[in-house]
Amino acid sequence: MSEMSELTLTIIRLGFLAVLWLFVLTAVSVMRSDLFGRRTATRSTPRRPAAPAPAARAEKAAKPAKPPKGRRGVPSSLVVTQGALSGTTVRLADQPVTLGRSQDSTIVLDDDYVSSRHARFFPREGQWLVEDLGSTNGTYLDRTKVTSPMPVKIGVPIRIGKTVVELRK
Repeated sequence: MSEMSELTLTIIRLGFLAVLWLFVLTAVSVMRSDLFGRRTATRSTPRRPAAPAPAARAEKAAKPAKPPKGRRGVPSSLVVTQGALSGTTVRLADQPVTLGRSQDSTIVLDDDYVSSRHARFFPREGQWLVEDLGSTNGTYLDRTKVTSPMPVKIGVPIRIGKTVVELRK
């Protein structure tokens, strides 16, 4: 048997070195994502509802829109009072408001203690209720853990991870 040429040995050594470096870089990448988490895109403004159909737009153009009347005891906005999005306000309508890490949430929370679909606020019979959507760390109305849809009063803090929200007039 003939000996391998110097060129063949050098190519094998370089190939082995490349595979070794690939392994090291992959291990570092996995450790980095475990320590610091994955990067997620944050959205500073809440999601807007889809545009109405052309027929609905023509109907709205015919009638001037009246400003909604503020009814007593009925909240008109959801305000983030603590957390990364502190000061964010969402106007309440008839649609539910969802909170979580998912990009399709009304309020996207970039927080390790928040599930992708964490909680939702929805109107029923003239009042707003909060519901935990099966989150890992729970949703707290004042200091009570939300286990079923619970009515929310104006000014009562709702904690979701490191974020606190309130209903306001």
